[in-house]
Amino acid sequence: MKKDILFLSPVFTHNIWGGTGLRENFGYEIEGDDIGECWGIAAHENGDCLVNGEKKLSEVYREHPDWFGNIDSDRFPLLIKIIDAKDDLSIQVHPDDAYAKEHENGSFGKTECWYILSAPEGATLVAGHNAKTQEELREMVREGKFRELIREIPVSVGDFIQIDPGTVHAIKGGLTLLETQQNSDITYRLYDYDRLQNGKPRELHLEKSMDVITVPAKDPEEQVKRAKDIEREKKPNSLCPLHECGKYTVYLLDVEGTASFPQDKNFLCMSVFEGEGKLNGHPVRKGDHLILPFGYGEVTIEGTLRAICSTV
Repeated sequence: MKKDILFLSPVFTHNIWGGTGLRENFGYEIEGDDIGECWGIAAHENGDCLVNGEKKLSEVYREHPDWFGNIDSDRFPLLIKIIDAKDDLSIQVHPDDAYAKEHENGSFGKTECWYILSAPEGATLVAGHNAKTQEELREMVREGKFRELIREIPVSVGDFIQIDPGTVHAIKGGLTLLETQQNSDITYRLYDYDRLQNGKPRELHLEKSMDVITVPAKDPEEQVKRAKDIEREKKPNSLCPLHECGKYTVYLLDVEGTASFPQDKNFLCMSVFEGEGKLNGHPVRKGDHLILPFGYGEVTIEGTLRAICSTV
């Protein structure tokens, strides 16, 4: 395998809240009426994408650390998903690195963010909670007052939401989004609407959830970057930063005609969610996921497309 564009073959998951949107809207050839997630760029034991039809991403990362800037990480650090929710996801929360390392066999914690790809009119999602103190949080959980506890916020297509560890959150039915996150599959389920799977309620993780929930919750305006503000700030045919934190930097790339820029980062993940074009002569289209390795050089994209890109 030579150093070039790394094209990924996605891995898909079947979920109680999944549907058919990933097949119908992105053209993925995947059977089932309960497809919830497309793991587009993943090197996790629960989903490890094939690179250029040859090797798994975890193998490529291990064998060619120089392609990823020789970063200080024992595994590929990011996991990129498209999530299509036919029904509401459970109310959940994620631990940080320190808690996950101690309680989840050395796993990364889970910092994540969402870019809304499609949403019904009047859409909301869960981000945060209404408890003022730890005592109030535990009392509301003990008494099952989840609907009073959770905080819903309105969202629209093109909004960006940052979800730090400790944030109570949930994606609502009807939303499709692109998620950039740490390479982790650790989720603590706080409430699941009393749904049954195979005749039984799904497992909840109440004690771990209450251990890691941030109290009080952040102001939602600190978590959300609205589409109108993103559109006003962005520059066409450029990598436009959406958010930078200690775990990733995320960009919006909007190409109309020709975009050129150097790939001067440790690596650059790219997930095309709209349109099509050519990247240095390679055809790319909606639903494609790829990585530009360290030192790749000048990038030229021709066409009409939109993508979310990320690096560390």
